[in-house]
Amino acid sequence: MVVYLGATTAWGAWLGKGSRSGDEYFLGGRDLPWGAVLLSIVATETSTLTFLSIPGVAYSGSLGFLQIALGYVVGRLLIAVWLLPAYRTGELKTAYEFLEWRFGIKSRRLASIVFMVTRLLADSVRLFATAIPLTLVTGWSLVTSVIIIGAITLIYTYLGGIRAVVLVDAVQMLLYLFGGVVALFMLERIVPGGWIEILSRASEAGKLQLVDTSFDFGRPYTLWAGLIGGAFLSMGSHGTDQLIVQRLLACRDLSSSRRALVGSGFVILGQFGLFLIVGIGLWAYYDASVFPRSDEIFATFIVEALPVGIRGLLIAGVFAAAMSTLSSSINSLASTTIYDFWVVRRPEADEHEILRAGRIGTVIWSLLLTGVAIGFIPLSRESTAVEVSLGIASLVYGGLLGAFGLARFARWRVDGFAVRTGLITGIGAMVVIWVTARAVIAWPWFALLGTGITIGVGLLVGWFRKIK
Repeated sequence: MVVYLGATTAWGAWLGKGSRSGDEYFLGGRDLPWGAVLLSIVATETSTLTFLSIPGVAYSGSLGFLQIALGYVVGRLLIAVWLLPAYRTGELKTAYEFLEWRFGIKSRRLASIVFMVTRLLADSVRLFATAIPLTLVTGWSLVTSVIIIGAITLIYTYLGGIRAVVLVDAVQMLLYLFGGVVALFMLERIVPGGWIEILSRASEAGKLQLVDTSFDFGRPYTLWAGLIGGAFLSMGSHGTDQLIVQRLLACRDLSSSRRALVGSGFVILGQFGLFLIVGIGLWAYYDASVFPRSDEIFATFIVEALPVGIRGLLIAGVFAAAMSTLSSSINSLASTTIYDFWVVRRPEADEHEILRAGRIGTVIWSLLLTGVAIGFIPLSRESTAVEVSLGIASLVYGGLLGAFGLARFARWRVDGFAVRTGLITGIGAMVVIWVTARAVIAWPWFALLGTGITIGVGLLVGWFRKIK
């Protein structure tokens, strides 16, 4: 594990040695291969949450989570047709620059702030989740583990920029997928009767249920919540989130961006399936025992049940998953800060100044993510990290998607004030629903509801301002 972490840091630093400008540091000179971007997208959006939390989802439930992934594919297809061409027509630096074209700098900055707050909270959860197995292996405290992971990731992100982030992500994703496959083979060996017995027991317990056609809005894993809610969630995350859009802008052309985006949806589908099946195997191995945190189940299995060599491989996979998302988050947060705020105030800044400012932003955001992850520790007892992270994101993705929808399709009906009012109202409404009614309305529906509220309020405010 130590060798892996050292090699990753050194390689990432080496990859970034050619960065001489802000464009190279944040967009890789817009020449990154689509295959690497595809793998980086998958690694970024799933990360530790897939490796540790999704087995926990299947352990305590069924395969129903896979319905969300079906919606992810649909959402990506819609973004590839609807929004990507608009992004590729100009030299955008961030996703939110698109809003400035239509509604002015205030709308751009508001969307950027929403992104930064959301990403800070959601990815701090991911960082915390990664510290769990490190704590189990080393005996260190969760605080110490969080700090070490954050520090290692900062080094190669600071030195390497987006090129290092994307290429290291691609390798790391392959590593933690391999870790999942290894876990399947080990469960076959150590569970009496192997996978035939595991699946037989799981079937009798109803844990292999994949499709739930009920219309209960309070249930997160139904076919309708997956296809519709998951599609809107994916459109929000992959069409308006700088974390993903930054990678699509770094591709060589529109066709490459589309291949990376749509292809990632199908890889996600297979990846989720793999780790859900691992969770079913863990359920059989532990005979449905109750754990304090469902995120600890797979980590405990790795530490307690696997031989030393294989254990090291899977722990490295955990770190690979965590570092891929954390590095991506740090770089995207820094790019948004620099281009949406700093450069706007200093239009005379040259590329060398932008590069220097970008590296300072990288350090600051790394420290903030680490600090918030430490703060999350005492709040993490009830839900899996994947559900907490997706729930946080769902609160704002609808508002952002609604704002971009107004920019794309309601050009003559609304102005900047109307869009900002709609965005704030949409996010505020979803926070209220989350606090008061999340037992009635499950989180996969949040993005859809937020989109509808944002668009509705934006059009209404725009109409009133037009008739005055």
